Amino acid sequence: MPVLLPKNAISAFPLSLGPRAKDHQPSTRESLPTLEANAEAIHFLNNLQQEELQMLLFSETLAMVSDTGEPQGELTIEVQRGNYKDEFGVMSHCLLVHAFSQGFVDKMLCGISLLGYLSWDLHIMEQHTQEFIKQALGIQTIQVGHQEVDVFIVEQTVHSDEGIPGSCQFYLLSDGHLAKRIQVGSPGCCMITKMPILRDKDEIEPAPVFEKKPLVWEEDMELYSRFLGRKEELRVSHHSYLRQHPEAQALISDFLLFLLLRRPADVVTFAAEYFGPFAKRNPPTPALRSSNRPSPFRSLDPERPTD
Repeated sequence: MPVLLPKNAISAFPLSLGPRAKDHQPSTRESLPTLEANAEAIHFLNNLQQEELQMLLFSETLAMVSDTGEPQGELTIEVQRGNYKDEFGVMSHCLLVHAFSQGFVDKMLCGISLLGYLSWDLHIMEQHTQEFIKQALGIQTIQVGHQEVDVFIVEQTVHSDEGIPGSCQFYLLSDGHLAKRIQVGSPGCCMITKMPILRDKDEIEPAPVFEKKPLVWEEDMELYSRFLGRKEELRVSHHSYLRQHPEAQALISDFLLFLLLRRPADVVTFAAEYFGPFAKRNPPTPALRSSNRPSPFRSLDPERPTD
């Protein structure tokens, strides 16, 4: 089954094709054989269900290492759902495949990025690739207008399976301004005509140090205001509840009167014995009381241990 790419797609196979690869495409006389899938592969692809294709969605990062186990870079692959707009503006669901790798080859930073749109029957709808190879050439002095400046030179070389590689040199000022660009093999170059105003190097200020201070909320206007507001809110809520339940006020008044009349030494135990009969889970008081009365704090749950 031949795979066709749209006109605006850039083939990623082989991945080493660069921007100059189109200048070295074979002519009609050198027609390449058409790649076709065998019958077994076509049968397998035609029988894939969309539920099975859901298993293709993943994201993973792999480390690239040399034969001796030294790290050389990393490869990131991600497959997710996406949308594709064709040349007629029609939107359709698709699989979005993004692969990106970067690493060092002979101490040169290089990498490649692939972005592809696949239909749910695994046809390539569109595909783009970008690759880079960066090589530092050190610092040189060039003439910009009437001024001599130091520039840092970086060379980018893109290799192709066919033909010669294409190289460009970029002359950068101290703040990253591009001062000059040379395409190796080209008789001309591009460069600025006057010296730009360079940006000063950003100075990283030390992080501020905040001393830990005790919180005195009474002196904080916002916290104190919130405290007063909450206090007034609770006061109004409590008064409203007591107005709706006058029996609560009568019950508390009776307890205080009984407490002042008895004046017990243990106020907590006295209160527990006073309010104990009001508990829902408290058994009724027997007609014949024992002199050894149980503690009012004893658990009423038979499954819990008693004091």
